[in-house]
Amino acid sequence: MENLEIAGRLEELADLLEIGDANPFRVRAYRNAVRTVKGLTRRVADMAAAGDELTDLPGIGEDISSHIQELLETGDLAILEEVTREVPRELAVLTRLDGVGPKKVAKLWKELGITEVDELEAAVREGRVETLSGFGRKSAEKILRSIDDFRKHQGRFLRHDAVQYLRPLLEHLNGSPGLKSLEVAGSHRRGKETVGDIDLLAVVDGDSEEIMRRFTSFEGVGRVEMAGTTRGSVVLRSGLPVDLRVVPEASYGAALHYFTGSKEHNVAIRMRARRRGLQVSEYGVFELDGSDDEPGSDEREGRRVGGRTEDEVFEAVELPWIPPELRQARGEIEVAEAGRLPRLVEPSDIRGDLHMHSLWSDGKETIETMARACRERGYEYLAITDHSQAVTVANGLTPDRVREQGEEVARAREAGYLLRLEGDVVTAALDETTTPDDLLAVLGAFGWQ
Repeated sequence: MENLEIAGRLEELADLLEIGDANPFRVRAYRNAVRTVKGLTRRVADMAAAGDELTDLPGIGEDISSHIQELLETGDLAILEEVTREVPRELAVLTRLDGVGPKKVAKLWKELGITEVDELEAAVREGRVETLSGFGRKSAEKILRSIDDFRKHQGRFLRHDAVQYLRPLLEHLNGSPGLKSLEVAGSHRRGKETVGDIDLLAVVDGDSEEIMRRFTSFEGVGRVEMAGTTRGSVVLRSGLPVDLRVVPEASYGAALHYFTGSKEHNVAIRMRARRRGLQVSEYGVFELDGSDDEPGSDEREGRRVGGRTEDEVFEAVELPWIPPELRQARGEIEVAEAGRLPRLVEPSDIRGDLHMHSLWSDGKETIETMARACRERGYEYLAITDHSQAVTVANGLTPDRVREQGEEVARAREAGYLLRLEGDVVTAALDETTTPDDLLAVLGAFGWQ
């Protein structure tokens, strides 16, 4: 089970407990644990397997540690089942709507008997929600907009989340004997912000039976939708659908181009190919012979033009290779034809980080630890953007604590790091002569008390 799944179960439990009017301190304990698990850079499963004490993590006590162990061992949480005997589990879904927190969900449930999104929408349209105390007409209108947004994105995953769910599966598959290539295609490869599913393409030297067995038997699989000899389809426990296709090496580039998309880009490439007497498909690039045969069904010598690599696909239609992120049929083909494709930003181009919270407010690391990590990445600068006292919920800094933080900044600076300190109100550069009092004077000039 991945960190996001663990955090999701604990957050669901916290929401249901708050809806059921449980002890606020108990609810807060679960929410603190959620923040800890989400902020970890290591998998909790790996930590537990290594024998690390989860109670050493901030916000993780004995009870919550046992809950996490239970999730890792069984995939279920007995206390969650216990709570849902009194509070309908569907209510946790309502808390995902913007502006509808646990307290409002509790009121909707107890006073209107609402447990599902469809029931909430009907109640809003009938005017029953705006009559409740704490709601009103504007709140009701906002709920309708939230429901619309919720439905548009239902079943989609943030790319960042999908990466976490997918990583252990890829590591598992990479151990397959005979595996020569394994690539993630689809909207994930195009760098889209959200993904609905994942397409994997593989080339195997020999029988594909073993990689398919590993794919469908992976511990993170919730259910198997299909298991063939060259294609399998599963849904991970997180709800993320994943397809795996094993393709011939001669068709790998064409298949990678086809399944990367977008659909509109693929159509444009196929039309360009036809004007050159070619046919592009997931099987390869072929000369048109005037027949209605399925591309790739007749591979007589001389008919196949290319398809082993994506470069061969683009070369066949007289174009340079186009980065996946640009394949949206928004002018990239014309730009490529003119030789004016832009160079995309790469991780090596990043010169610094301008938004970092430290342990002084709601961050997870010390200033020196973050400065060291930035230097190891080759960064030229970083900005510490801890909250001011205006944000008390995030442990915002008071003037006295700013002075104390300045001492840590000074130590990090002496260690050879280039630092800049930025508050919620103003950015102030720190050089070798800057003191904490100088910083406070600058902040005071901007009305920061």
